[in-house]
This record gives sequence, C-alpha cells and structure tokens, in this order.
Amino acid sequence: MAENTSRGLQDVLGSSPDENEFPVGYPTTICEDVPGQKYLCSNCNNVLKKALQTLCGHRNNKNAICQKCKEEDPNILSEESLLAEERAFGDAAINKEISELKVHCVTLGCSWSGIMKDFEEHQSLCEYALIPCHTGCGHVVMRKKLADHLEKGCVNNVMVCQQCQRSLSSTEYQEHSCEDNFCKEQKHVQTETASKEKSLSTPSANKDGCRFSEVGCSFRGGKEKMKEHEKSAVGAHMLLLLQHMRQLKGTLCSAAKAAHGATPQSELNGNRAGKSISSLQIPAGLDISGDLEVDCLPGSSVSEDESVLQQLMREKVISELENKLHVFENIVAVLNKEVESSHMEIMAFRRQSELDQNIIRGLELKIAELHWCLTQKDAGLSSLHKSLVFSEQASYDGIFLWKITDVGRKLQDSVTGRTVGLYSPAFYTAKYGYKVCLRVYLNGDGTGKGTHMSLFFVVMKGDYDALLPWPFRHKVTFMLLDQNNREHVIDAFRPDLASASFQRPVHDMNVASGCPTFLPLAKLQSPKHAYVKEDTLFLKCIIETN
Repeated sequence: MAENTSRGLQDVLGSSPDENEFPVGYPTTICEDVPGQKYLCSNCNNVLKKALQTLCGHRNNKNAICQKCKEEDPNILSEESLLAEERAFGDAAINKEISELKVHCVTLGCSWSGIMKDFEEHQSLCEYALIPCHTGCGHVVMRKKLADHLEKGCVNNVMVCQQCQRSLSSTEYQEHSCEDNFCKEQKHVQTETASKEKSLSTPSANKDGCRFSEVGCSFRGGKEKMKEHEKSAVGAHMLLLLQHMRQLKGTLCSAAKAAHGATPQSELNGNRAGKSISSLQIPAGLDISGDLEVDCLPGSSVSEDESVLQQLMREKVISELENKLHVFENIVAVLNKEVESSHMEIMAFRRQSELDQNIIRGLELKIAELHWCLTQKDAGLSSLHKSLVFSEQASYDGIFLWKITDVGRKLQDSVTGRTVGLYSPAFYTAKYGYKVCLRVYLNGDGTGKGTHMSLFFVVMKGDYDALLPWPFRHKVTFMLLDQNNREHVIDAFRPDLASASFQRPVHDMNVASGCPTFLPLAKLQSPKHAYVKEDTLFLKCIIETN
C-alpha cells in the first residue's frame, strides 16, 4: 500500500469525529462564570448538551428518563407516568441559552475563549490538544507537533517506492533516490491518483438505496440522510406506491378480461404482484393492505384510490396532532404546577414582607419615643446647666461684679443695631431678698444714644417677693472700674417710690431705670484710662441693704 507524508497530514488536520465529543455533557470547568442550575444535567451535573426535558420539569443530557425522580420514588415509572422515555422532548430554549455561554479552552497552553456553540469546533482544531498518532505507533503528541512526529519519529509511517518497491521510513523516504530519475515524480503521480480514486469510491460505497427504490425512488445516502429522506418524502413514496398499484391493476384487469376468469397463470401473476408490494418495508403506522385488493369492475376509478390515500394521510396527520396535543397538555400541566409553586412562594414573600413592615413600624415608634425622651433629657440638662451657671455667678449680698468680654465686637453690634442692650446675670440683695439685674447699652440709649454708655437697674420677679416690702427703696450705686485702679467712674441714685420700675413685678422684670448718660464714649475708648483692657470691662453694682 502506497502512502506519502502530505496525505498523512491532511488526514489528521482535523480530529476524528469522536475524539473531542462530550457524550454526557460539558464539564463546568470550561465556563467563564459558574453556570446556573437550569443549565446542568440533573443526573451528572455537567453542562447540558442537546438537553432533553422530562415532563416532571428536570433536564437531562442523554437519558430521557429522569433518574432524580426515579430515585425519589422507584414506583413512579410506568407507561402512563410523566417520566416515560417517549414523553421527553428537546428543550430548544435552554439549548440556545447554553450555546451563548462564555467558555474557554482548558487545554494546557491554549488561550482560546469564546462561546459554547464554537467550543467543539475549537476542540477539533486546538493545536495544544493531545491526540494519538493515526498510524497506530502508540505515541500521543500535540496536534501542532504531529507533522514533525510523522516526518521524523513515527516508526509506523512506512512508505513504498513505486519504482524500486522498497519499504522506507519517513526519514529514509525523504532522502531516497532511485537510479531512474523519474522515480519520485512517478511515485507522486501514482500516490495522488490512488488517493483520488479512493476518495471518489469511498462515498458511493457508504451510500445505501431507498427502501422504495423498487417502486421508482432514486434517492441514495447514508443512514442519517436516509432517515431524514424517509421522514420528509412520505407523500412522494405514497404516490409512487399508488402509481405502481395502478400499473399492477391494469395488468391484472387486462389478463382477467382476456381469459374471462381467473386461470392458474393469472393467479400466479397476482400472487407475484402482491408479493412485490408486500416485500417493501412500509413505515410503521401506514396500512395500505386494503389497496392491494384489485377491483376490475367497470365502476371502479382512480379517484377511489386517491380518496383512500388522502384519508390515510389525514388520519396520520390527525394522529400526529393528537400526540402533540397530549405532549402540550402535559407541558401546560407542568407549567401550571410551576406557576402555582411560584404563586405560593410570592404569597409567602408577601406575608414575610408584611411581618417585616410591622417590625419596622414598631422600631420606628420606639425610635420616636426614645428621641422624645432624649429631647426631654436635653431640656433638663440645659435647665440644670443654666441653674449651675446661675449658681456660680449669683450674688446674695447686694454686691455684683459683671465682667463683659469682646467689648469691641459688642460695641459694633450695638452701633449697627444688631444687639441693642446686654443683660447681666441675676443677683440678690440677700439670700431671700430682691432679685435684680443690670442692663447696659454700650452705644447709649435715650438721651445718651450715640454719645454715652447707658447703664440701668432692673427689678425682676423673684421667688420670695410675697415676703418683701414694696416698693423697692434701697440706694443703688454703679461703678465702672479702671483696671489700673486710678479713676473709677461712680454714679448712684435712690429709687423713685412712685415709679412702676420699683413696684412688685407682675411680669418677669420691670422697666429698667438708671443712668442714660453714665459715661461718654470718648472717655470709654480713651487711652488715658484703662476702662477697657484686653477687650474686657468690669461693671460693679452695690445695693445698700441697711
């Protein structure tokens, strides 16, 4: 047998049909992302390949019987069961989704990535895939290194020189030369011719004729093509049978008329004709035995045969539609069950959501209650802070010293009208005496506005006013202290007993009374005096209680 290296390479450029197939699905390791459960076989947990869906809702690769349900209940499988093998159907929707999954080649060294529908084609061409040498030498090599192996290392790659008939290895064949200068050219031509003849003769040898060739069908093809042909050409085959039956009818009727009866020879011919028809392998489900009854009466016509054929075709179509309807009814039943299950899950989620909402509302009410408690506590703390500050600054002997800071800013606020006057903290003439305070206008008030600093005395509403004599009649002395202790500013007055300012307070405080022109502003800001030092001044009030 003659072979050469070029032909050997062509035979192995692609893998053999079964080399890279995954008969029980694809491994999940080829997927870029973890595939969803709906893409996995319920039997082997591989990614589905040509998925079959059983009417119980599970999907499998090859076994149409759902092993998962069968394991749960071995008695569930019967002829009427949803798990029967003939009730499984191809899941085109899932197959389409799987074909778009992103995958990659797991062969070491290969960086290919793509989608699932291109995966097997890549596997048959992957240069890094390990494949056995087709010569049977036992070596397994990378596809991209197979050519080097055949040329240099394959012990079974033996070739025969057509001129000298010597058997040579691939290395010897490359260096071989015959005495005849045309040896290599001749062997190349002969090898190429033999290859072409083999390639032309092989397909025809593998093709079979149609079972209806005896009645005129000329189709030839392999097993798969033949199955497709028989499914798609049922009508054509029936017409060929009808035509053949008409010819037989004509022959038999002519013989019957000539002999005016049945003779042994005509019976023999009729039997042979019947045997010829019955020898055909008619597809299951088609009954044409009634058409073999030959009617030679004058009233018979071709239209009767056509009506019988049409009736058969209608019955076949109706039967197929009924089967499909039954399958669809089962599918709808499964879908209804899934919808009901989904509805139950949704209702459970809604109930849980309502419970969660009630819990949230309860927490919100509790938060609002805690917020109110915090507000009350903040108010209490603020009141306690004010009381503490008042206790620290309060005086109970009728003598009060008031420290005013940020004098420059406060004077400017008084000039612009942002702050009109300042109140001092309250102080007392005695522990249970009169409650009073001071009020100062840094930019003046009344007759002293804009020219003098005004200082006033205010009688406030106290806790012990009911026990005190009214009107207030004690002498009041004001002092602005010179911080260099040289020249203090002093002014004093006695209350006007008829004035409302010194009557028992009805509101929080009475109308202020005092000195509108206590100190000229020029003197307050004069550098000769230290009334304001480090932006701070001190006012003192003395109430005579004797």
